[in-house]
Amino acid sequence: MQNIRVRFAPSPTGALHIGGARTALFNWLFARSQGGTFILRLEDTDLNRSTLAAASGIIDGLKWLGLDWDEGPDKGGPCGPYRQSDRLPIYQDHINQLLNNGRAYYCFCTADDLSAERAKAAEQKLNYRHHCPYRDLSASQAQQLIDSGKPAVVRLKMPEVGSTTVHDLVRGQVSFDNQLLDDIIIQKSDGWPTYNFAVVIDDHFMQISHVIRAEEHLSNTPKQLHIYDALDWQPPQFAHVSMILAPDRSKLSKRHGATSVQEFRDLGYLPEALINYLALLGWSAGDEATLLSRKELLAQFNLDNVTRSAAIYDMDKLTWMNGNYIAQSPTERIVELLNPQALSRGWWSRPDDQYALQVVKLLQPRLKTVNQFFDQADYFFNEVNGYDEKGIDKYWRQDRVQEILANVADIIEGTAFDAGSLESAFRQRAEQIGVKAGNLIHPARLALTGRTSTPGLFEVMEILGQSTCRQRIQSAQRFAASL
Repeated sequence: MQNIRVRFAPSPTGALHIGGARTALFNWLFARSQGGTFILRLEDTDLNRSTLAAASGIIDGLKWLGLDWDEGPDKGGPCGPYRQSDRLPIYQDHINQLLNNGRAYYCFCTADDLSAERAKAAEQKLNYRHHCPYRDLSASQAQQLIDSGKPAVVRLKMPEVGSTTVHDLVRGQVSFDNQLLDDIIIQKSDGWPTYNFAVVIDDHFMQISHVIRAEEHLSNTPKQLHIYDALDWQPPQFAHVSMILAPDRSKLSKRHGATSVQEFRDLGYLPEALINYLALLGWSAGDEATLLSRKELLAQFNLDNVTRSAAIYDMDKLTWMNGNYIAQSPTERIVELLNPQALSRGWWSRPDDQYALQVVKLLQPRLKTVNQFFDQADYFFNEVNGYDEKGIDKYWRQDRVQEILANVADIIEGTAFDAGSLESAFRQRAEQIGVKAGNLIHPARLALTGRTSTPGLFEVMEILGQSTCRQRIQSAQRFAASL
């Protein structure tokens, strides 16, 4: 059986985007379901954009999602180092090897030279391919130019005829016309390797068996295959997963809502919800199941069910999923997630506050994100300083409002303060005064919460307690009298 080794290799140039998180997840699921190894590698050769902060953010995002790795920059491993910036001598050794065996050469063309070449091709309506005049220089001739201080890049000699076929586990056989492939640059003039070269070297020495990555990298694959060939190495198997598009099938961007793992975390999404959602972006379990636990995903994941068509980003579906996961979570966990902000607001004074636990438990089934709690729960922790205008018009601008509120006040004084007893008392009193129960319940809800929509009124009253309910009804009576 093949030793499965896969990697997630982000460039630390920004936040962990959901596209990158999806790629990491697919690699993690494949490794874990196959008993393989999952490697984290940081491809930080983009000196102008790579930052330590971005690297740290990516690592934190993966940890929050629960995507653990077996080898990586923070863990080490037998194939390290796991940052490309620490692997420069390895790249240089293989650049030298390709130069020495004639598979690569120094190119001294300037940016102006290349621009002129492109312009000429456009004028002649030809497909542009760079034809380097330095391709067949001898080693000594190239060295003379280098010694003279002339800047150079290193290019790989690519075939000029025929085609290159990628055997892709998702897309099948994909062929590329070699005539359209430039002699690719494998080392920049500053001595740093290019992405396509470094990734081949790293994947080889890290013994990567499968490269699972985004569709946008498919066009890089024939270039990388030629590097493998030039070094006489066996390439890994490739699987290019579909793009994630916005609902209008445009490129996903911030205008379509949150797109990074950090944003989702800050907005109050749970990692298991995001994992579940991302797994279904471009992969199908093969049935109608939508809510799948991590254990279920591991049991069912395979590359055969990765789709070729683009996945459509649906924030509403993710939010629906998140609500389900919040509802299923232990209340203590939701309280723990709320604690930092709730404590800073002074809503409760200690992390294990029992009043807070009661409130969270009541509201939990109504939450789509954890942060919605702060919009829905204010009347439990603050005085009611205003009333819903539509509620005032509907429930309090009527002839019997003072009678109704007086009856509610009477119920509060004469009833045991548990939800069951309160409900019985409301319904009995409604029957006694000849109104529907709703004629008592809705005005009372507005008085006690300032809102027209809340969890069950009687459960709310039980948590608020008799004293608070008494005070709020009295305030409501005074307000209603002023209308």
